[in-house]
Amino acid sequence: MMLGLRTAIYHVPDLAKAKAWYREAFGVAPYFDEPFYVGFNVGGYELGLDPNTRVVEAGARGVVAYWGVADVNQAVDHFTRLGASVIEAAHDVGEGIRVATIADPFGNPIGLIYNPHFKV
Repeated sequence: MMLGLRTAIYHVPDLAKAKAWYREAFGVAPYFDEPFYVGFNVGGYELGLDPNTRVVEAGARGVVAYWGVADVNQAVDHFTRLGASVIEAAHDVGEGIRVATIADPFGNPIGLIYNPHFKV
């Protein structure tokens, strides 16, 4: 029944500023760009930006989507150079899996993970 992760949505108070930041941070242009939603295709998964903060505010709310990376330390360095802050430094959680959590400039947590048990 479950097909796996499809979309991670981040709520942002300034869509234009967030779109520019995510374009540079993730290195891809949006494939869907409307005043009510901006979507990026990141390795076959959707990263969405939603400017509607009336129902869900920007920032941490208990759920963190982890984006796969080849090198967690390098990814943390990249994001922090662009203005992200470190919530949880890169560390090993066992069996070669490394994770870190950063916050975008709008307070949304972004998980970073290297998992050698997944091929891609």
